[in-house]
Amino acid sequence: MDANFESELMQLLDEHKDEMIKLRRYLHEHPEPSFHEKHTAEFIKNYYRDLDCKVHDCGDGYGIVVDINADKPGKKLAWRADFDALQIQEDNDLPFKSQNPGVMHACGHDGHTAYLLVLGKCLIQLKDKINGSIRLIHQPAEEVAPGGALSMIKDGALDDVDDICGIHVMSTMPTGTVQLHAGPTQTGRANFDLTFTGKGGHASMPQLSNDAIVAGSYFVTQLQTIVSRRLNPFEVGSITIGSFDGVGSYNAIKGQVKLKGDVRVMSKETRKVIKENIEQIVKGTDVTFGVKSKLDYDDNYPVLINNRDLTKEVETWIKESDIPEVRAVKDSGVVNASEDFAYFAQKKPACFFYVGCQPKDGGIYPHHSPKFMMNEDCLIICAKSAASVICHYFA
Repeated sequence: MDANFESELMQLLDEHKDEMIKLRRYLHEHPEPSFHEKHTAEFIKNYYRDLDCKVHDCGDGYGIVVDINADKPGKKLAWRADFDALQIQEDNDLPFKSQNPGVMHACGHDGHTAYLLVLGKCLIQLKDKINGSIRLIHQPAEEVAPGGALSMIKDGALDDVDDICGIHVMSTMPTGTVQLHAGPTQTGRANFDLTFTGKGGHASMPQLSNDAIVAGSYFVTQLQTIVSRRLNPFEVGSITIGSFDGVGSYNAIKGQVKLKGDVRVMSKETRKVIKENIEQIVKGTDVTFGVKSKLDYDDNYPVLINNRDLTKEVETWIKESDIPEVRAVKDSGVVNASEDFAYFAQKKPACFFYVGCQPKDGGIYPHHSPKFMMNEDCLIICAKSAASVICHYFA
Protein backbone atom coordinates (compact mmCIF):
# COMPACT_ATOMS: atom_id res chain seq x y z
CA MET A 1 0.00 0.00 0.00
CA ASP A 2 1.31 3.42 -0.96
CA ALA A 3 2.17 5.33 2.22
CA ASN A 4 0.38 8.42 0.93
CA PHE A 5 -2.79 6.60 -0.08
CA GLU A 6 -4.84 7.53 2.97
CA SER A 7 -3.88 11.23 2.92
CA GLU A 8 -4.60 11.44 -0.83
CA LEU A 9 -7.99 9.77 -0.38
CA MET A 10 -8.95 12.03 2.51
CA GLN A 11 -7.95 15.11 0.53
CA LEU A 12 -10.06 13.99 -2.43
CA LEU A 13 -13.05 13.49 -0.16
CA ASP A 14 -12.62 16.99 1.24
CA GLU A 15 -12.61 18.35 -2.29
CA HIS A 16 -15.89 16.53 -3.03
CA LYS A 17 -17.73 17.36 0.22
CA ASP A 18 -20.10 19.76 -1.52
CA GLU A 19 -20.86 17.13 -4.16
CA MET A 20 -21.97 14.69 -1.45
CA ILE A 21 -24.44 17.24 -0.12
CA LYS A 22 -25.69 18.03 -3.63
CA LEU A 23 -26.23 14.33 -4.39
CA ARG A 24 -27.97 13.74 -1.09
CA ARG A 25 -30.37 16.64 -1.69
CA TYR A 26 -31.20 15.45 -5.19
CA LEU A 27 -31.96 11.95 -3.89
CA HIS A 28 -33.98 13.39 -1.00
CA GLU A 29 -36.04 15.37 -3.48
CA HIS A 30 -36.73 12.29 -5.65
CA PRO A 31 -37.40 9.37 -3.27
CA GLU A 32 -38.76 5.98 -4.33
CA PRO A 33 -40.15 3.33 -1.95
CA SER A 34 -38.86 -0.22 -1.53
CA PHE A 35 -39.09 -2.42 -4.65
CA HIS A 36 -39.92 0.62 -6.82
CA GLU A 37 -36.51 2.35 -7.00
CA LYS A 38 -36.23 2.28 -10.80
CA HIS A 39 -35.12 5.88 -11.36
CA THR A 40 -32.82 5.90 -8.33
CA ALA A 41 -31.06 2.80 -9.67
CA GLU A 42 -30.61 4.44 -13.07
CA PHE A 43 -29.23 7.55 -11.38
CA ILE A 44 -26.66 5.43 -9.51
CA LYS A 45 -25.60 3.53 -12.64
CA ASN A 46 -25.29 6.75 -14.65
CA TYR A 47 -22.97 8.16 -11.98
CA TYR A 48 -20.48 5.35 -12.61
CA ARG A 49 -20.98 5.23 -16.38
CA ASP A 50 -17.73 7.01 -17.37
CA LEU A 51 -15.63 5.75 -14.45
CA ASP A 52 -13.09 2.93 -14.66
CA CYS A 53 -15.04 0.20 -12.89
CA LYS A 54 -17.39 -2.70 -13.61
CA VAL A 55 -21.08 -2.12 -12.95
CA HIS A 56 -23.84 -4.71 -13.17
CA ASP A 57 -27.36 -5.31 -11.95
CA CYS A 58 -27.72 -7.79 -9.11
CA GLY A 59 -30.71 -9.51 -7.52
CA ASP A 60 -34.36 -9.64 -8.51
CA GLY A 61 -34.93 -5.94 -7.78
CA TYR A 62 -32.88 -2.85 -8.56
CA GLY A 63 -29.62 -3.88 -6.86
CA ILE A 64 -26.31 -2.69 -8.29
CA VAL A 65 -22.80 -4.04 -7.78
CA VAL A 66 -19.73 -1.92 -8.60
CA ASP A 67 -16.33 -3.62 -8.75
CA ILE A 68 -13.11 -1.63 -8.39
CA ASN A 69 -9.97 -3.54 -9.42
CA ALA A 70 -12.23 -6.48 -10.26
CA ASP A 71 -9.47 -8.83 -11.44
CA LYS A 72 -6.68 -7.71 -9.14
CA PRO A 73 -5.32 -10.41 -6.79
CA GLY A 74 -5.54 -9.90 -3.05
CA LYS A 75 -8.30 -9.44 -0.54
CA LYS A 76 -11.76 -8.26 -1.56
CA LEU A 77 -13.72 -5.94 0.72
CA ALA A 78 -17.41 -5.22 0.13
CA TRP A 79 -19.10 -1.99 1.23
CA ARG A 80 -22.89 -1.71 1.26
CA ALA A 81 -25.29 1.25 1.18
CA ASP A 82 -29.08 1.09 0.78
CA PHE A 83 -31.12 3.52 -1.31
CA ASP A 84 -34.86 2.98 -0.79
CA ALA A 85 -37.22 5.51 0.79
CA LEU A 86 -40.36 5.09 2.89
CA GLN A 87 -44.05 5.59 2.18
CA ILE A 88 -44.31 8.62 4.44
CA GLN A 89 -45.52 12.13 3.62
CA GLU A 90 -42.70 14.55 4.44
CA ASP A 91 -43.50 17.27 6.97
CA ASN A 92 -40.37 19.40 6.59
CA ASP A 93 -40.02 22.85 5.05
CA LEU A 94 -36.89 22.30 2.95
CA PRO A 95 -35.85 23.68 -0.44
CA PHE A 96 -35.17 20.06 -1.43
CA LYS A 97 -38.32 18.59 0.13
CA SER A 98 -39.64 15.39 -1.42
CA GLN A 99 -41.43 15.98 -4.71
CA ASN A 100 -43.10 12.56 -4.63
CA PRO A 101 -46.34 12.67 -2.61
CA GLY A 102 -46.45 10.12 0.17
CA VAL A 103 -42.80 9.09 -0.22
CA MET A 104 -39.86 10.37 1.81
CA HIS A 105 -36.26 9.57 2.65
CA ALA A 106 -37.06 9.33 6.34
CA CYS A 107 -34.22 7.00 7.33
CA GLY A 108 -31.09 8.53 5.80
CA HIS A 109 -30.63 6.19 2.86
CA ASP A 110 -30.21 9.19 0.59
CA GLY A 111 -27.16 10.10 2.67
CA HIS A 112 -25.84 6.54 2.53
CA THR A 113 -25.99 6.57 -1.25
CA ALA A 114 -24.47 10.04 -1.61
CA TYR A 115 -21.38 9.34 0.47
CA LEU A 116 -20.75 5.96 -1.18
CA LEU A 117 -21.05 7.38 -4.70
CA VAL A 118 -18.41 10.01 -3.99
CA LEU A 119 -16.21 7.60 -2.05
CA GLY A 120 -16.44 5.15 -4.95
CA LYS A 121 -15.39 7.80 -7.44
CA CYS A 122 -12.40 8.77 -5.32
CA LEU A 123 -11.37 5.14 -4.83
CA ILE A 124 -11.54 4.56 -8.59
CA GLN A 125 -9.26 7.55 -9.12
CA LEU A 126 -6.70 5.98 -6.75
CA LYS A 127 -7.39 2.32 -7.57
CA ASP A 128 -3.79 1.55 -8.60
CA LYS A 129 -2.74 2.20 -5.01
CA ILE A 130 -5.13 -0.45 -3.61
CA ASN A 131 -3.61 -3.90 -2.96
CA GLY A 132 -6.79 -5.79 -3.71
CA SER A 133 -10.34 -5.16 -4.87
CA ILE A 134 -13.38 -3.36 -3.55
CA ARG A 135 -17.02 -4.18 -4.24
CA LEU A 136 -19.60 -1.47 -3.68
CA ILE A 137 -23.08 -2.86 -3.07
CA HIS A 138 -25.91 -0.41 -3.72
CA GLN A 139 -28.89 -2.21 -2.22
CA PRO A 140 -32.59 -1.48 -2.72
CA ALA A 141 -35.54 -2.41 -0.51
CA GLU A 142 -34.02 -2.50 2.97
CA GLU A 143 -37.19 -1.23 4.60
CA VAL A 144 -39.71 -3.89 3.52
CA ALA A 145 -39.40 -7.64 3.98
CA PRO A 146 -38.08 -9.79 2.43
CA GLY A 147 -35.66 -6.92 1.73
CA GLY A 148 -33.16 -6.50 -1.06
CA ALA A 149 -30.15 -8.20 0.49
CA LEU A 150 -31.28 -11.82 0.09
CA SER A 151 -31.76 -11.74 -3.67
CA MET A 152 -28.45 -9.92 -4.14
CA ILE A 153 -26.66 -12.59 -2.11
CA LYS A 154 -28.33 -15.33 -4.17
CA ASP A 155 -27.21 -13.51 -7.32
CA GLY A 156 -23.56 -13.50 -6.24
CA ALA A 157 -23.08 -10.13 -4.52
CA LEU A 158 -20.78 -11.76 -1.96
CA ASP A 159 -18.93 -14.10 -4.33
CA ASP A 160 -15.18 -13.99 -3.55
CA VAL A 161 -15.73 -11.31 -0.89
CA ASP A 162 -13.62 -11.69 2.24
CA ASP A 163 -15.34 -9.16 4.52
CA ILE A 164 -18.19 -6.65 4.32
CA CYS A 165 -18.88 -3.33 6.04
CA GLY A 166 -21.63 -0.76 6.05
CA ILE A 167 -22.69 2.45 7.79
CA HIS A 168 -26.02 3.80 8.99
CA VAL A 169 -26.50 7.45 9.93
CA MET A 170 -28.31 7.89 13.25
CA SER A 171 -30.27 10.98 14.22
CA THR A 172 -30.28 9.81 17.86
CA MET A 173 -26.47 10.04 18.01
CA PRO A 174 -24.54 13.34 18.14
CA THR A 175 -22.95 14.47 14.90
CA GLY A 176 -19.20 13.96 15.18
CA THR A 177 -19.49 10.55 16.82
CA VAL A 178 -18.82 7.16 15.28
CA GLN A 179 -20.33 4.29 17.22
CA LEU A 180 -20.08 0.52 16.84
CA HIS A 181 -20.66 -2.68 18.76
CA ALA A 182 -19.13 -6.16 18.54
CA GLY A 183 -21.28 -9.30 18.52
CA PRO A 184 -25.10 -9.24 18.40
CA THR A 185 -25.86 -5.62 17.52
CA GLN A 186 -29.34 -5.13 16.04
CA THR A 187 -32.56 -6.96 16.71
CA GLY A 188 -34.06 -9.66 14.54
CA ARG A 189 -37.60 -9.06 13.35
CA ALA A 190 -40.87 -10.79 12.59
CA ASN A 191 -44.20 -9.41 11.38
CA PHE A 192 -47.64 -10.94 11.51
CA ASP A 193 -51.09 -10.32 10.07
CA LEU A 194 -54.00 -11.69 12.10
CA THR A 195 -57.72 -11.76 11.34
CA PHE A 196 -60.45 -12.73 13.81
CA THR A 197 -63.84 -13.50 12.25
CA GLY A 198 -66.96 -13.74 14.40
CA LYS A 199 -70.52 -12.73 13.60
CA GLY A 200 -71.72 -9.17 13.16
CA GLY A 201 -75.03 -7.84 14.38
CA HIS A 202 -77.03 -5.08 16.10
CA ALA A 203 -75.57 -3.56 19.25
CA SER A 204 -78.93 -3.89 21.04
CA MET A 205 -78.91 -7.68 20.57
CA PRO A 206 -75.36 -8.85 21.40
CA GLN A 207 -76.62 -12.35 22.21
CA LEU A 208 -77.27 -12.92 18.51
CA SER A 209 -73.76 -11.85 17.48
CA ASN A 210 -70.17 -12.83 18.15
CA ASP A 211 -68.09 -9.71 18.70
CA ALA A 212 -64.73 -9.85 16.92
CA ILE A 213 -63.59 -6.63 18.63
CA VAL A 214 -63.91 -8.27 22.06
CA ALA A 215 -61.91 -11.26 20.84
CA GLY A 216 -59.24 -9.06 19.29
CA SER A 217 -59.00 -6.90 22.41
CA TYR A 218 -58.55 -9.98 24.58
CA PHE A 219 -55.76 -11.16 22.27
CA VAL A 220 -53.94 -7.82 22.51
CA THR A 221 -53.98 -7.79 26.32
CA GLN A 222 -52.93 -11.45 26.58
CA LEU A 223 -50.10 -10.81 24.13
CA GLN A 224 -48.30 -8.67 26.68
CA THR A 225 -47.90 -11.65 29.01
CA ILE A 226 -45.45 -13.28 26.60
CA VAL A 227 -42.65 -10.82 27.32
CA SER A 228 -43.52 -10.41 31.01
CA ARG A 229 -44.15 -14.09 31.81
CA ARG A 230 -42.67 -16.31 29.09
CA LEU A 231 -39.27 -14.75 28.45
CA ASN A 232 -36.22 -14.91 30.66
CA PRO A 233 -35.97 -11.40 32.18
CA PHE A 234 -32.41 -11.16 30.81
CA GLU A 235 -33.55 -11.80 27.23
CA VAL A 236 -34.49 -9.00 24.84
CA GLY A 237 -37.92 -9.17 23.23
CA SER A 238 -40.77 -6.86 22.29
CA ILE A 239 -44.19 -7.30 20.70
CA THR A 240 -46.19 -4.41 19.25
CA ILE A 241 -49.64 -4.28 17.71
CA GLY A 242 -49.25 -1.49 15.17
CA SER A 243 -52.72 -1.70 13.62
CA PHE A 244 -56.13 -2.77 14.94
CA ASP A 245 -58.65 -2.36 12.14
CA GLY A 246 -62.06 -2.52 13.77
CA VAL A 247 -63.67 0.62 12.38
CA GLY A 248 -67.46 0.44 12.45
CA SER A 249 -70.45 2.41 13.70
CA TYR A 250 -72.02 3.19 17.08
CA ASN A 251 -74.69 0.51 16.99
CA ALA A 252 -73.13 -2.34 15.03
CA ILE A 253 -71.16 -5.26 16.39
CA LYS A 254 -68.14 -6.01 14.24
CA GLY A 255 -67.94 -9.45 12.73
CA GLN A 256 -64.27 -9.15 11.77
CA VAL A 257 -61.12 -7.33 12.88
CA LYS A 258 -57.64 -7.29 11.37
CA LEU A 259 -54.43 -6.74 13.32
CA LYS A 260 -50.81 -6.17 12.33
CA GLY A 261 -47.99 -6.99 14.72
CA ASP A 262 -44.25 -6.50 15.04
CA VAL A 263 -41.79 -8.67 16.98
CA ARG A 264 -38.16 -7.85 17.88
CA VAL A 265 -35.67 -10.30 19.38
CA MET A 266 -31.96 -10.73 20.04
CA SER A 267 -31.70 -14.53 19.84
CA LYS A 268 -33.08 -17.52 17.94
CA GLU A 269 -34.37 -18.98 21.19
CA THR A 270 -36.42 -15.88 22.00
CA ARG A 271 -37.75 -15.79 18.44
CA LYS A 272 -39.03 -19.37 18.86
CA VAL A 273 -40.63 -18.74 22.26
CA ILE A 274 -42.50 -15.63 21.09
CA LYS A 275 -43.80 -17.24 17.91
CA GLU A 276 -45.02 -20.39 19.69
CA ASN A 277 -46.80 -18.35 22.38
CA ILE A 278 -48.48 -16.04 19.86
CA GLU A 279 -49.82 -19.13 18.05
CA GLN A 280 -51.02 -20.57 21.36
CA ILE A 281 -52.85 -17.38 22.40
CA VAL A 282 -54.50 -17.16 18.97
CA LYS A 283 -55.83 -20.72 19.34
CA GLY A 284 -57.01 -19.96 22.87
CA THR A 285 -58.84 -16.85 21.67
CA ASP A 286 -60.63 -18.92 19.03
CA VAL A 287 -61.85 -21.38 21.65
CA THR A 288 -62.73 -18.78 24.28
CA PHE A 289 -64.76 -16.53 21.99
CA GLY A 290 -65.91 -18.92 19.31
CA VAL A 291 -64.19 -16.97 16.53
CA LYS A 292 -62.11 -18.18 13.60
CA SER A 293 -58.62 -16.81 13.15
CA LYS A 294 -56.16 -16.55 10.29
CA LEU A 295 -52.55 -15.93 11.28
CA ASP A 296 -49.85 -15.12 8.71
CA TYR A 297 -46.54 -15.03 10.59
CA ASP A 298 -43.41 -13.87 8.77
CA ASP A 299 -40.07 -14.54 10.47
CA ASN A 300 -37.83 -12.27 8.45
CA TYR A 301 -34.69 -10.27 9.33
CA PRO A 302 -32.24 -12.15 11.55
CA VAL A 303 -30.26 -10.65 14.43
CA LEU A 304 -27.41 -8.56 13.03
CA ILE A 305 -24.17 -9.97 14.42
CA ASN A 306 -20.97 -7.99 13.94
CA ASN A 307 -17.80 -10.05 13.69
CA ARG A 308 -15.93 -9.31 16.91
CA ASP A 309 -12.40 -9.30 15.48
CA LEU A 310 -13.27 -7.18 12.44
CA THR A 311 -15.29 -4.73 14.54
CA LYS A 312 -12.43 -4.22 17.00
CA GLU A 313 -10.10 -3.59 14.06
CA VAL A 314 -12.50 -1.08 12.53
CA GLU A 315 -12.71 0.76 15.84
CA THR A 316 -8.91 0.88 16.12
CA TRP A 317 -8.43 1.99 12.51
CA ILE A 318 -10.87 4.90 12.73
CA LYS A 319 -9.27 6.08 15.96
CA GLU A 320 -5.77 5.83 14.44
CA SER A 321 -6.81 7.90 11.42
CA ASP A 322 -7.58 10.84 13.72
CA ILE A 323 -10.29 12.21 11.41
CA PRO A 324 -10.74 15.94 12.20
CA GLU A 325 -14.55 15.80 12.00
CA VAL A 326 -14.76 12.83 14.40
CA ARG A 327 -14.90 13.89 18.05
CA ALA A 328 -15.44 10.44 19.55
CA VAL A 329 -15.42 6.76 18.63
CA LYS A 330 -17.32 4.64 21.13
CA ASP A 331 -19.47 1.58 21.77
CA SER A 332 -23.08 2.07 20.67
CA GLY A 333 -24.40 -0.86 22.65
CA VAL A 334 -27.27 -2.86 21.17
CA VAL A 335 -29.39 -0.94 18.66
CA ASN A 336 -33.16 -1.53 18.78
CA ALA A 337 -33.95 -1.41 15.07
CA SER A 338 -33.60 -4.31 12.61
CA GLU A 339 -31.58 -4.35 9.38
CA ASP A 340 -31.41 -6.70 6.42
CA PHE A 341 -27.64 -6.09 6.38
CA ALA A 342 -27.91 -8.97 8.88
CA TYR A 343 -28.20 -11.36 5.92
CA PHE A 344 -24.80 -10.19 4.62
CA ALA A 345 -23.37 -10.65 8.13
CA GLN A 346 -24.59 -14.26 8.17
CA LYS A 347 -22.48 -15.02 5.10
CA LYS A 348 -19.25 -13.06 5.65
CA PRO A 349 -17.37 -11.45 8.56
CA ALA A 350 -19.08 -8.08 8.89
CA CYS A 351 -18.97 -4.74 10.64
CA PHE A 352 -22.01 -2.47 10.49
CA PHE A 353 -21.46 0.77 12.36
CA TYR A 354 -23.11 4.13 12.96
CA VAL A 355 -22.37 7.80 12.29
CA GLY A 356 -24.25 10.41 14.29
CA CYS A 357 -26.35 12.89 12.29
CA GLN A 358 -28.22 14.78 15.02
CA PRO A 359 -29.21 18.23 13.67
CA LYS A 360 -27.35 21.32 14.81
CA ASP A 361 -30.32 22.57 16.84
CA GLY A 362 -29.87 19.57 19.16
CA GLY A 363 -33.30 18.18 18.41
CA ILE A 364 -33.90 14.52 17.74
CA TYR A 365 -36.01 13.86 14.66
CA PRO A 366 -36.50 10.08 14.73
CA HIS A 367 -36.00 7.78 11.80
CA HIS A 368 -39.28 6.93 10.02
CA SER A 369 -40.79 10.21 11.22
CA PRO A 370 -42.29 12.68 8.70
CA LYS A 371 -39.98 15.24 10.33
CA PHE A 372 -36.79 13.16 10.05
CA MET A 373 -33.83 15.45 9.63
CA MET A 374 -30.08 14.91 9.37
CA ASN A 375 -27.07 17.11 9.87
CA GLU A 376 -25.33 16.88 6.50
CA ASP A 377 -21.93 17.15 8.20
CA CYS A 378 -22.39 13.42 8.75
CA LEU A 379 -21.78 12.71 5.06
CA ILE A 380 -18.07 13.57 5.08
CA ILE A 381 -17.73 11.65 8.36
CA CYS A 382 -19.30 8.58 6.74
CA ALA A 383 -16.99 8.84 3.74
CA LYS A 384 -13.83 9.43 5.79
CA SER A 385 -14.65 6.68 8.30
CA ALA A 386 -15.15 4.25 5.43
CA ALA A 387 -11.95 5.51 3.79
CA SER A 388 -10.03 4.91 7.00
CA VAL A 389 -11.25 1.33 7.18
CA ILE A 390 -10.46 0.68 3.51
CA CYS A 391 -6.94 2.13 3.73
CA HIS A 392 -6.03 0.12 6.83
CA TYR A 393 -7.72 -3.02 5.54
CA PHE A 394 -5.45 -3.16 2.50
CA ALA A 395 -2.34 -1.86 4.26
